[in-house]
Amino acid sequence: MKPGAKKSAESCFLKFGNMSKIGKQPIKIESGVSVKAVDDVVTIVGKNASLEVRVLPWVEVKEADGEIIVSPLSQNKQARSNWGTMRALLQNAVSGVSGDFSKELIIEGVGYRAEVSGKTLNLNLGYSHPIKFDIPDGIKMEVAKNTLKIFGADKSLVGQVAAKIRSFRKPEPYNGKGIRYNNEVIRRKAGKKAAGSAAK
Repeated sequence: MKPGAKKSAESCFLKFGNMSKIGKQPIKIESGVSVKAVDDVVTIVGKNASLEVRVLPWVEVKEADGEIIVSPLSQNKQARSNWGTMRALLQNAVSGVSGDFSKELIIEGVGYRAEVSGKTLNLNLGYSHPIKFDIPDGIKMEVAKNTLKIFGADKSLVGQVAAKIRSFRKPEPYNGKGIRYNNEVIRRKAGKKAAGSAAK
């Protein structure tokens, strides 16, 4: 092996072997969506919304030939991590400005109910007073029977709002009363009486 060959091989591995599988994939810009990258902010506009995504450190974002390309500016660990994260954030934004992301919450309990009034969500969850939740800009809600649907262009914001509302009355493990995600499985526990009867 020639002098320096080992060093060259190691450099090649650092450059290509640790590439982010997610980050290296270009993002196709859908029809009707415009992308503009200025300094450390990428503005993405579509028929559904306009979103701004701040560029993370150690990565570069460019728009070329109908695609968004994310590249690392260094080979350190943080740069590789930010590379994949940045690509995921931009993909979510491109999808969000074209069509909403959504979360569904199931409200279970006698007398438990939700109602949307303008920009306020009113919740009756068994407390002495109803809960009034101000609906953030960019978020829409619909109620059908015991199902609350939350949707919007910003995937992260949709998830945060759903988590906040769920926290008002988390599902309890005995009767399942409370607020849960529509695909959430609650591990039920036997009540004291039932458990005592089973032990006899």
